[in-house]
Amino acid sequence: MLMVCAEPPRAWEDDISMLSKPTSQFLIALLLFCLVPSFAAARTLGDATPSVVAALIAPNIHVDRLAAVEQAAADAKGSADNSWMLASSALVLLMTGPGLALFYGGLVRKKNVLGTMMQSFMMMAVITVIWGIVGYSLAFGAGNSFIGGFHHMFLSGVGSQPDADYSATIPLETYMVFQLMFAIITPALITGAFAERMKFSAMLVFLSLWSLIVYAPMAHMVWGKGGLLNASLGGRFPTLDFAGGTVVHITSGVSALICALYLGKRVGYPREPMPPHSVVISFIGACLLWVGWFGFNAGSALSAGGLATSAFVATHFGAAAAVVGWTAGEWIRRGKPSALGAISGSVAGLVAITPASGFVSPMSALAIGFIAGVACFWMTTSIKSRFGYDDSLDAFGVHGAGGTVGALLTGVFASSFVNPIFKDASGNVLPSGAIQGNFHQILNQLTGVAIAWVIAVVGTLAILKVVDLLIGLRVNEGDEAEGLDLTQHGEEGYHWGTSS
Repeated sequence: MLMVCAEPPRAWEDDISMLSKPTSQFLIALLLFCLVPSFAAARTLGDATPSVVAALIAPNIHVDRLAAVEQAAADAKGSADNSWMLASSALVLLMTGPGLALFYGGLVRKKNVLGTMMQSFMMMAVITVIWGIVGYSLAFGAGNSFIGGFHHMFLSGVGSQPDADYSATIPLETYMVFQLMFAIITPALITGAFAERMKFSAMLVFLSLWSLIVYAPMAHMVWGKGGLLNASLGGRFPTLDFAGGTVVHITSGVSALICALYLGKRVGYPREPMPPHSVVISFIGACLLWVGWFGFNAGSALSAGGLATSAFVATHFGAAAAVVGWTAGEWIRRGKPSALGAISGSVAGLVAITPASGFVSPMSALAIGFIAGVACFWMTTSIKSRFGYDDSLDAFGVHGAGGTVGALLTGVFASSFVNPIFKDASGNVLPSGAIQGNFHQILNQLTGVAIAWVIAVVGTLAILKVVDLLIGLRVNEGDEAEGLDLTQHGEEGYHWGTSS
């Protein structure tokens, strides 16, 4: 029998001792390297407060991570919205200078080019100062149903934080400067009615007062919190005005008519022909107005989302259809389509689609634009000739008439499929796709239009009377014959050709 004798086990120290000394030292060092951090971590965890430990092992850690992701998404949306709104603000300013300055400047005679452009340019400066001091506060500060208060005088409280009532995702300061661009162009539109015959000093005083007495109350009633006509913030007569059909175009257009009637006709009108000195310049201005209007209307969505896209498309379609409507009417009546008629039609369409742009579909925009093109052509030709008033650059025929047509048609074509703001007479939100154009809403639109007309007529007459008594409104016949460039500014826009 074979006997196998098992060797008695040796201690692990003996195994280590069998290794070479350098090898043993390396293994011991490796073991310490691996174990010491573990002991340290365990000691740190043991010393941690119970709340920290609970946070590390809490079951709702995924909820915290989700909240962080949602916050990051909200911050990204806010940045995108703010970028769009700053770009839109620049586009709206582009409408005044150079857009309106070129459009109006090309329509007057050579001797009045600089004087006419200077009026638009000065509005960019003067209204900015007024808006910062008190204008914004009167339009959007807390007040009553008709006018804001003085809470935001000198832009107090207008900073980088959003305001849920006006600018949920953008700084209130961005909203303020966007609205400033509207306040700039609105009085500048009026200058087309009294072009070539009002004193520069009188123009400054008149339009400064007008911005406070007519524009600010109307803006508050339609867009301000608690405003009488505000459709989204509980107004008593909710009037749909997405981007300024009543606030901008009706007030300026009707005020333009009052100015034309109060000042009287230009010397020689209508016996002497007074054609535009450069339709080319006006053509460039009209193109700039069309481009800038995308900021005017699509920017009024106050975000870079789908509503901005809808307003952008409606704006373009409305303008295009109005060009077709005006051109067709002129072609039929006069036998030839003119470039001046085409660009006038584009502005008429842009005016009419402004209150509806955020509420109507592209096909409805086509209808509104076409109707406005035909209506404004009729106003600037037949009606103007019949009554004989001298609205120099057709500010009333395009903006007053176009704004009125657009505001009323907004009540006819508006759809909750485009904008879910709509409610029925009982205050119930209409289902998606329902047509808001009902009798109740049309009455609200008519109410808004009537209020805009009354404020414009009464306010403008009062201001004109006061300014006329204080400094006089109109230049004398000699200065008018020589031209406003020389008599009001001491310079000439043109150094060649005739003075007319």
